[in-house]
Amino acid sequence: MRSSPVCPVPAEQQPINEYQDLKESWFFGWATLDLWAYVKPLIILWTLSWMVSAPVSAASFPIGKDPFHFVLGGAIGAMVLPILALARLYLGWIYVCNRLSQPAVFYEESGWYDGQVWMKPEEVQQRDRLIVTYQIQSILTRLKHTFSVIALLFLGGIVLWNIP
Repeated sequence: MRSSPVCPVPAEQQPINEYQDLKESWFFGWATLDLWAYVKPLIILWTLSWMVSAPVSAASFPIGKDPFHFVLGGAIGAMVLPILALARLYLGWIYVCNRLSQPAVFYEESGWYDGQVWMKPEEVQQRDRLIVTYQIQSILTRLKHTFSVIALLFLGGIVLWNIP
């Protein structure tokens, strides 16, 4: 599924190759894994983030006096690193999705000053649309659902914060 021989776009700038590279990379490939393999790094990042958020939360809410707000504040603060990782995943996948979806490909032959545009032939456009529809859309949907779950957790945290 590598580059087409009639394409003037350098291999590393061809959307299909950018997609393949993203899919095979250790970081971006994470979004393509099964559910447990996808969630596990989020849990690990969240746990590691506690090393920073726990002291901040303890300074704001002493554990002995207000353990509930300490735990809730630390848990919310620990979400920063997972959210940043998810945002980077989303931005990488949406970039490739946009490059594959467009009928024209902007590329640079040797530097920033000599940009060109290549119009994709119909068969390349169809192939790229299939990849977007059957591969990338499911990844983007998974990432959006993850952001929705995090938003619901934040909303739940806000509600719980005001209860005691």
